[in-house]
Amino acid sequence: MNDTQIITAAEKFAKEQLGRDTTGHDWFHTDRVRNTAALIAEMEQADVFICTIAALLHDVADEKLNPSKEAGLHKVHSWLAGHLSDEGQIGHIMQIIETMSFSGGGGKPMATLEGQVVQDADRLDALGAIGITRVMVFSGAKGRPVYDPEIAPRDESLQKEYRDYSKGTAVNHFYEKLLKLKDLMNTSYGRKLAEERHAFMESFLEQFYKEWNQGSRKLL
Repeated sequence: MNDTQIITAAEKFAKEQLGRDTTGHDWFHTDRVRNTAALIAEMEQADVFICTIAALLHDVADEKLNPSKEAGLHKVHSWLAGHLSDEGQIGHIMQIIETMSFSGGGGKPMATLEGQVVQDADRLDALGAIGITRVMVFSGAKGRPVYDPEIAPRDESLQKEYRDYSKGTAVNHFYEKLLKLKDLMNTSYGRKLAEERHAFMESFLEQFYKEWNQGSRKLL
């Protein structure tokens, strides 16, 4: 199989695995990450093929969508072994996917430029208007309230705390993760793209609190 055929097969596999997801990790998220990763890869002179395949398969392995992290990684590795003959490429893609997660504290540093590119693309999709929409959809799917002024944002440094969706609120998640992402971008072009999206989220929160406080005032 040539690169184009492998990419087409990876698209089909990702659609099969993620097409029915309702937590914000669906095929459309994957497609956006793939397109953004390809754009950043071109700007940063990274391997576009490696970035594209890793982006297409990154959420297929996500522990949120599998019985365990190990099960998700095994699924992706099995697919790669059946479609790629280059063990170096397989290992590179697996290393990227294994290190993608935010995990409450930013995760481990990416070892390669391609990993930095894909991670930036994934983080960019958690910012801006798309990011706001996704956190609300995810919170609804997990039964997490939009906002509660009695609940303060958590200083999440442990993966167990970060994955405990029964606590916290959607708005708190901005402070626990989303507003941190701009400063965690790996590449210069990723940082450039993050600036506008970060500013939009800050404007959204300002408007949100304004409307919340107006709606909470008691009439005399």
